Amino acid sequence: MVHEWALAEAIVLYIENQGVKRGRRLVVKTGALQSIDREVLEFALRMLIKEHGLELGEIEIVEEEPLLKCRNCGYEWRLDPSSMSQDVRESIHFLPESIYAYYRCPRCGSIDFEIVKGRGISEIRVEDHD
Repeated sequence: MVHEWALAEAIVLYIENQGVKRGRRLVVKTGALQSIDREVLEFALRMLIKEHGLELGEIEIVEEEPLLKCRNCGYEWRLDPSSMSQDVRESIHFLPESIYAYYRCPRCGSIDFEIVKGRGISEIRVEDHD
């Protein structure tokens, strides 16, 4: 829960630094590997938006599916976090680099791959803003 509040605070500060004071809709794209509790994040965003005097209407939190790419053979594959055990999901949540201990390229077996999508916050957008 602390993780979501820290993310919400960073998002609100980012919006403020962009000079945005109000908008119809806030869209936040989060990586599924972060294992973010969307309800807690939305609640924290609403509280912090109000506390900072911003006027943002709807909040949409979109979860981005992980996309991995092997540096050895170039193969790209998607990873379904719901297929992970709770222990693996928590490990990757707290230490994303631990993914290399649990997964290999399905084509060549290499552990030399990159997380192309699905980690962290990849987009923050305020629509119809001043």
